Amino acid sequence: MKCYRIHLIRHGTHVGALEGKYIGHTDEALSGQGKDELKNLKENCVYPDCAVVVSSPLKRCLETAKILYPNNEPAVMRGFCEYDFGEFEGLTADELSRYPEFIDWLKGNEEAFAPNGESNGAFKTRVLTEFIRLVQGLFKTGDNSCAIITHGGVIMTILSAFGIPELPMHEWLTPCGCGYTVQITPYMWSKVNKFEVTAEIPLNPNENEGEQIDE
Repeated sequence: MKCYRIHLIRHGTHVGALEGKYIGHTDEALSGQGKDELKNLKENCVYPDCAVVVSSPLKRCLETAKILYPNNEPAVMRGFCEYDFGEFEGLTADELSRYPEFIDWLKGNEEAFAPNGESNGAFKTRVLTEFIRLVQGLFKTGDNSCAIITHGGVIMTILSAFGIPELPMHEWLTPCGCGYTVQITPYMWSKVNKFEVTAEIPLNPNENEGEQIDE
């Protein structure tokens, strides 16, 4: 049976992240450090080849795609954009401590929301709907390998919803420039909307793509 591999990769570092700020829809470019880190990873590690590259519309993801996959023109999928932090945008955790909504939001309650931003539930629905749309598109075209250049929260949301092994969201946090490969079989996907998480990205040159994630 044909299998599809999707590579979920977090964008490189940007200034707001280095300053500990919550950066969602603010369209920050990669920092100089972020570009250097990605180039070093690409030179010394192995990123999987793929037929298709898709990206969040934000600069930090599009620039990451250009560095890691210079020969692929990324297709923009807006559903993979970062969380809309509303009034939390650009603030640090210390600065947000004055917001009574912040603690409830941190707990992950789906009804909790950033003022004038998204609720946790709305973000989850947006991301998972977009991922399902992507998978359906790959099944139709037959392209069996795809890289998604996106954000940490997006990756954690997808893996905690669909991934095997089944782990809580925070267990799927990945550093900038890194991520996971997942393998989808149409039969399992059609029955239970689940996929297998098979490898971390990037690979050490001495490792084999497809090395299993320990459960």
